[in-house]
Amino acid sequence: MSMDFNFWRYKENTVHDHAAVYQTACCDGDVMEELEILPVDEILKKVTAAFSDWTLQDGGKDFEKEGHGAFQIFTTSQIVRFDCYGMQEADMNSLMDILIDFGCPLYDPQNSTRFDSWTDR
Repeated sequence: MSMDFNFWRYKENTVHDHAAVYQTACCDGDVMEELEILPVDEILKKVTAAFSDWTLQDGGKDFEKEGHGAFQIFTTSQIVRFDCYGMQEADMNSLMDILIDFGCPLYDPQNSTRFDSWTDR
């Protein structure tokens, strides 16, 4: 089963339209005025460190480990998206924890929910 997990931070005092951000920024890769710039290089370093025993391909954007599944990373300056394939729950939670440390809540398009109750929204 495949799933995609999407992360971003809104700028202060902006309208929050999760579905629009998902389509425009996470799927189309377009920059949006209402989103913050993320430290993408730092985020990628943390992901690479956390999954250092996984096989990396495509310049560190594709990760795979037998028995654990695989994931691909898509980034722009404002979003991080993980496309996960057959992954275990603990591994997916590790990805989410990394982005939470950067103040980026999960948006799950499979059920159109952004898990941001811990933010100031």
